[in-house]
Amino acid sequence: MKIRTLVNRQFLVYITGGLISAGIDVGVLQLLIAMGIGPLLAATAGFFVGLFFNFIFHVHLTFRSTMSLRAFIQYLVVVGFNYLITILFIYVSFSILQQGVLPGKILSFPVIAASGYFFGKFWIFK
Repeated sequence: MKIRTLVNRQFLVYITGGLISAGIDVGVLQLLIAMGIGPLLAATAGFFVGLFFNFIFHVHLTFRSTMSLRAFIQYLVVVGFNYLITILFIYVSFSILQQGVLPGKILSFPVIAASGYFFGKFWIFK
């Protein structure tokens, strides 16, 4: 059985865009820190550069849609929703299960990937 039948091509492109965005986020963070920028400002800049890249990537490559202010606002709503999901997973992992932050963060990845893809496909870029 081909992997294509298990996971559709569009979802794989979506995941690829997310991985590239994460790389850009971390790369900008590291570059700015190396240039003497403080870690909070560097992390903020990396986050926003990665976020903008991610949006543009999904508009053009994942969902082949049209860029608009409406779509960007909806995208930001989904980013906020996924942030809350991440915080919930971290809270449960750290405060309730006492397993630390990292397990919650890692376990949130597939949930926020599925959420982002679903809302992207059926709400933001439809």
